[in-house]
Amino acid sequence: QVQLVESGGGLVQAGGSLRLSCAASGRTFSRYAMGWFRQAPGKEREFVAAISRSGGFTYYADSVKGRFTISRDGAKNTVYLQMNSLKPEDTAVYYCAADRITTAQAMGAGQTDGMNYWGKGTLVTVSS
Repeated sequence: QVQLVESGGGLVQAGGSLRLSCAASGRTFSRYAMGWFRQAPGKEREFVAAISRSGGFTYYADSVKGRFTISRDGAKNTVYLQMNSLKPEDTAVYYCAADRITTAQAMGAGQTDGMNYWGKGTLVTVSS
């Protein structure tokens, strides 16, 4: 069992930056690929970024490539999403997810049906 708790959301002006954190419980953090997803009002959940178990591979949605960076810290059991050059269309609830079977690449391909561990989300609002 893994519990995920997101933090770091808030209100920011367009062009600004935020760093989201996702703290994972348990002692097997390194066995999980981690991902960030988001859901805007009235829209379906979409993939944002994912990182492999080792941290050596990262994947991004085209809409955030070059602006967002995902990373993980095994010592702190935490995955981060650094978001720069934020745009109003980045406004959404951001969710952290973890899975031992689904790879980071699969997350990026939308293969999330079997994923069991999700956080409750943190709201990011970007004003124009």
